[in-house]
Amino acid sequence: MNAFRLEVRNIIKETRDEGFLQKIQSNGFDTITAVQVNDVYTIDKNFSDDEKGVLKNIFTNPVFEAAEINNNFAPSTFDFALEIGFLPGVTDNLGATVKEIIEEKFGIKFDIEEGVYTSTILYVSGVNQEEIKQIARLFANDLIQKITIKSFTDFVKDGGMGVYVPKVTIKHTSKTLEVPLLDMTDEEMIELGKKGIKDENGNFRGPLSLKLLYMQKIKEYFAKEGRNPTDIELESIAQTWSEHCRHTIFANPLDEFKGGVFKDCIRKATNDIRAKKGKDDFCVSVFTDNAGGIVFDENWVVSDKLETHNSPSALDPLGGAMTGIVGVNRDALGYGKGSKPVINRYAFCTGDPEKTIDLYRGENKHNPALQPKTILEGVVEGVEHGGNQSGIPTPQGAIYIDDRYAGKPLVFAGTVGLIPREINGKNSSEKQANPGEHIVMAGGLIGVDGIHGATFSSEVLDGDSPATAVQIGDPITQKKLSDVIVRELQDKDMITSVHDCGAGGISGTVGELGMEAGGFRVYLERAPLKYLNMSPWEIWISESQERMCFSVPANKSKEFCEYLAKRGVVATVLGEFTDTGRGEIFYNDEKIFDLDLNFLEKGWPKEQQKTIPSESVKNENQVVLGECDFAKSLQKLLKNKNIASFSWISNQYDSIVQGGAVVGPLQGVGNVNGTAAVTRPVLESEKAVVTSQALNPRWSEVDSYKMALASIDDAVAAAVAVGGNIDYMAIMDNFCWCSSDEPERLHQLKEAAKGCYDAAVTYGTPFISGKDSMFNDFKGYSADNKEVKISIPPTLLVSVMSVIDDYTKTQTMDFKYEEDLVYVIGETSDSLIGSQLLFEYDNFGGNPENLPLVQTEIAVDRYRRMHAGHQQNLFSSVQHIGFGGVAVAVAKSMIAGKLGLEITTPLTLAEWFAEDKSRFLVSINPNNKEVFESLFPEAEILGVVTKNYELKTESEMVKGEDLEKGYFRNYM
Repeated sequence: MNAFRLEVRNIIKETRDEGFLQKIQSNGFDTITAVQVNDVYTIDKNFSDDEKGVLKNIFTNPVFEAAEINNNFAPSTFDFALEIGFLPGVTDNLGATVKEIIEEKFGIKFDIEEGVYTSTILYVSGVNQEEIKQIARLFANDLIQKITIKSFTDFVKDGGMGVYVPKVTIKHTSKTLEVPLLDMTDEEMIELGKKGIKDENGNFRGPLSLKLLYMQKIKEYFAKEGRNPTDIELESIAQTWSEHCRHTIFANPLDEFKGGVFKDCIRKATNDIRAKKGKDDFCVSVFTDNAGGIVFDENWVVSDKLETHNSPSALDPLGGAMTGIVGVNRDALGYGKGSKPVINRYAFCTGDPEKTIDLYRGENKHNPALQPKTILEGVVEGVEHGGNQSGIPTPQGAIYIDDRYAGKPLVFAGTVGLIPREINGKNSSEKQANPGEHIVMAGGLIGVDGIHGATFSSEVLDGDSPATAVQIGDPITQKKLSDVIVRELQDKDMITSVHDCGAGGISGTVGELGMEAGGFRVYLERAPLKYLNMSPWEIWISESQERMCFSVPANKSKEFCEYLAKRGVVATVLGEFTDTGRGEIFYNDEKIFDLDLNFLEKGWPKEQQKTIPSESVKNENQVVLGECDFAKSLQKLLKNKNIASFSWISNQYDSIVQGGAVVGPLQGVGNVNGTAAVTRPVLESEKAVVTSQALNPRWSEVDSYKMALASIDDAVAAAVAVGGNIDYMAIMDNFCWCSSDEPERLHQLKEAAKGCYDAAVTYGTPFISGKDSMFNDFKGYSADNKEVKISIPPTLLVSVMSVIDDYTKTQTMDFKYEEDLVYVIGETSDSLIGSQLLFEYDNFGGNPENLPLVQTEIAVDRYRRMHAGHQQNLFSSVQHIGFGGVAVAVAKSMIAGKLGLEITTPLTLAEWFAEDKSRFLVSINPNNKEVFESLFPEAEILGVVTKNYELKTESEMVKGEDLEKGYFRNYM
């Protein structure tokens, strides 16, 4: 056996030891006395003793580190050793980097069956065997990681942990199977659609997520072809027709919307808006590319896309979120002929991290669901890894906490891109694969990770959810690919079209490019693999990350691949595009795939969907306002995780890399989280991009139409607050729904889509891209083995991108000058229905008629006047009034500016905490009073900014320091 272990230890003081110790103790393990943490590299390749000595020097800093080979740095005594590494087939980014270092140092290449694998070992004192198992679950996810525990006695007896190589060994043959579909009964097809194809041993491979209607359509097609399908054909159809890829619920007829809610609401809104704007239309590309694009200026286009990565993040939060952010980075790269990612953003919806859940995906406490705290920590780290390591700023994001996300979190990741309007005199947003051009795949290698990812994401999360559906991204490899495309190849006329390898892997990407050209022919044995013996169907649908497919002229494909190879990026010609109208795949000279491309890409059966109106959630136990205390209610709300600071997330993300930051994630000297950001993607220009997001899921169960209006309005108002221009603003919709096969949920969806149309058309904000995820439910078991179903609240995240002419005409929320006058712009009702305050007092629902009005016709005029106010520098501070109403907005502006406010216009409790839309809290110089009140006659003066750091009302005084205690409360 060539494999050996190299263990590295800090010989001075390891700060990680203290960090691990504190984390373990904070989770209730008070008896623990010491933790020592070492790094382990397992190298599976033959090296001489002298070469191993060189390796020790490569991976240690002689000032404070030391290394041992096939030995250990264990303390003289401990209770248990805990080693955590990756399972076979799971992406090990550090291991891959180490392998590259070794190859470069020794001028060698590792064979496909050789590799470097990393792990971490903890030597723990002060715990028993049951406790060390619980501690292991704090740091490891057994879905993707191998956990090895040894007592001190066994460790000494065995001479350490031993050498373990997590090598993938594929035992099945790589031949293609015929699926006897034509002989199947309906019952057998139902089983096939749910459980998948049986392998040679009779075991089901994993879900196809194909309903009987779909299976019947496929059977009908192959009956006409006069043969049974091969496994790769059926797997490819399943990926292509999945809800995740084809958005069938949005596309199929729904009640009166015969074209589906996407065509008749979302796309129609954009078409109507663009027609009305006429020559002022700023859209360049909508709904046809990897992302949407609008004009930035005469030289540049900015693209935008936001994706969800919910199901994988429920199983592996770090890997799922990292894959989400690097995947949407590739959507930017896949826009036009390659836009440069310039802004990242995120939103996380999870269960309460301060609560413990006892849920299982399988019976008898099998396959426990991850704790909300574990999920939130993991998704935050995943986006940090993907964004920071890719050199992309992350200036804006949001979190939303609700117990209904405990079973399945929502992880949103978005990227804004930048591309020249023309490249070599051609429109850079237009692309077209052509017959005869080569199919080139570039980026990472193909493995079994991510198989059935698209079909998995189209289903409810349960005990049958496949571990192979989880992928882990490699941002370093992708960064190299990105740089080559944007910096070196963009102007060389080598790329005629490009698509990201996302859901469905190359099966989806080559299919989409093939539709552009009119057909494709692939030679699958050429595909670069991570390990031997993968079956053709696995190669074709694997969602291994960092890959993109390009259409490259045949006479330039060799040079194209050489460019990428110079930068350490693998690029392979997989085949060519044709005009045959068919998709063909060969494997070692055998044709294993031959499908009509129109059937593959557009042939799924259409269903008429019908809805049943859902009853609004009502709560009879309405809070008596007279029993609420203003100061205590404000303190309570500031501790609410949907209002409180999440600077602990913002500070982990690099928001200033690339140098274009204007308004970042934290505002004022008090570092308060804002709801919008401003970035200059082109440093030579005074123009800037405003980004914002909003969601309002608590309104969904009361009135989903108003929820959609409110979500769009909040996102727009947040952008307007910092300086966004309502007349140059594009939006995106991300629907995350639950139980979308239930008529009641479909009715909520229909109403929300109608709200999207009405709000977007009124505001003149076209949808340029979007995404939907329709089955965000958890089905499992409680600790006492009772069946449990947890559905998320129907959630619509609305994202805004606005282009402004002058980045200096922007503003933040922090009070800046004492004696400034503070106003509320916009009408305030006395309704608290749907508010955070009522939710804090366990009042969830209410009469839909009593929800605050979203008066879009009035708001659009106000937003134009707000932009005019920004151009006149009227404001000292501006804040969009959101969750918590005026009271929370005042507290945030105070904390951000470290200044106080004396109230001169008394408010009722309802007026303090109502969450009416389209409102702003602004402060102005008293000298601008006349001009301001002329521009905003609806504004009501609230008070005066004071030097004393306190909120002073007619009857109460709340110290700023006390407000900070609630807002900055540590809940992680």
